[in-house]
Amino acid sequence: MNATRFQRAALALVGAAVLPLALTACSGDDSKDTKGSSSASEAAPETADTPADNAAGSGDQPFGSACASVPKSGAGSFDGMAKDPVATAASNNPDLSTLVSAVKEAGLVDTLNNAEDITVFAPTNEAFAKIPKADLDKVLADKATLTKILTYHVVGEKLPPKSLESGTFPTLEKSTLTTAGSDTSYQVNDSAEVVCGNVPTANATVYLIDTVLMPKM
Repeated sequence: MNATRFQRAALALVGAAVLPLALTACSGDDSKDTKGSSSASEAAPETADTPADNAAGSGDQPFGSACASVPKSGAGSFDGMAKDPVATAASNNPDLSTLVSAVKEAGLVDTLNNAEDITVFAPTNEAFAKIPKADLDKVLADKATLTKILTYHVVGEKLPPKSLESGTFPTLEKSTLTTAGSDTSYQVNDSAEVVCGNVPTANATVYLIDTVLMPKM
C-alpha cells in the first residue's frame, strides 16, 4: 500500500515537471509562426509597389500640373482621348471648351480631325481668359484672323517631349514657333508654359498651354 502511494506521488511530480516544458514548447512554436506571418505581410507591399514605380517612371506618359484635372475614365480621359481624332478628343476635355468653340467657329474641325501625325499646342480655358473679352469676341467674329491664330498652334509632325528641348518648327499657319525646356518643364515662344503635355489622340500629340500664341499679323 505504501509502495502504491509512493508510485502515485512520483508520477504526479513527473507530470508537474513535464507540463511547463510542453507549454513552453507550444509557446515557442506560436512565436515562430507569428513572426513568420509578420515578415511575409511586410514583404508583400514592397513587391506590389514595384510595378507602379516602374510605370510612373516610364517617360511616355502625360505630364504637368493640369493633367490632374483630366477625368480618370470616359471619353475625356487620357485613354478616351487616345481613341479619337484631335478635335473630337478636345471636345471631351472640359479644360478645352473655349478652344473647341473657336475651332468650330473657324470651320477647322474636319481639317484637324483628318490631319495625320500632327502636334497641337492647345490653349486652355484659362489661357483664353487672359485675353480681354472685347478682344476675344472680336477675334471670334473674324474668321480669317481666328483661322490664322488657331493654325499657328499646329505643327505638321508629332513632337515627343525630347524634341521640345530646343527647336523651331513650321506651323500650319506657314510661320514658325519655338520651344525650349527639359524634363517636364517646357515653354513655347518664351510666353506659354506647357501645363499638361504629351497627351495622345488618334492622330495628334497635344500639349496644353497656359497662354494663347499669337502669330505676326
